[in-house]
Order: sequence, then C-alpha cells, then structure tokens
Amino acid sequence: MLSTDLRDNILVVRVEEKRIDASKAPAFKDEMTRCIDSGQNQIVLDLSYVDFVDSSGLGALVSCLKRLGPRGSLAVAGATGAVSRLFTLTRMDRVFVLHPNVDAAVEQLSA
Repeated sequence: MLSTDLRDNILVVRVEEKRIDASKAPAFKDEMTRCIDSGQNQIVLDLSYVDFVDSSGLGALVSCLKRLGPRGSLAVAGATGAVSRLFTLTRMDRVFVLHPNVDAAVEQLSA
C-alpha cells in the first residue's frame, strides 16, 4: 500500500493505492503508524496517485497526525481533484499543510 523514500532526512511516503476508503484505511493507518514509530518525525505523504478518500481514510490521516504530535510534521503533497476538494470541504486544509508536489513539501520541511 505504501512505498517510502528518504530525501534530505525527510521520509516521503507514497500511497500506492487509488483509494483510501473503509476497506483500505486500517492497513494505511497501520503502515503509517510503523513509519511514525520508527522515529521519523518529518513526513511527506504523497497522495498524487490517490483519486478518492472517504471519511474512514480522512480519519486515518488525522489519527496519523495526532500520533506524530508536536514532535514532528506531516505534510500532504499532490492531492488533486476529489481528494483536494475533500480537504477543502472538511476544512482539513486548515489542519494539514498541503503542497502541490513532493518537491515543494520537502523544500518547506527542510527550511
């Protein structure tokens, strides 16, 4: 479900599924929890491949942000279309830092 890459000491996590819905959210949350618990505290979540997130998926994202807490940052990159609209409609664009792409997110977290 996820692939990872380390760039400038920032963990880039790419979601390799088209959907983060009720059937995929638990596995997504488990894999993200492992990334967070491994000690990575600067994370870019690449959603460029994802074209749908439901409330379960959004809940999993919020849970990951809470688990990271004040010790780190979770930036979202590449959200487009329905996924981008979901962040806006739910006002989660005020909770998550959204970036147009991974490079912009890595640059911001590196600063």
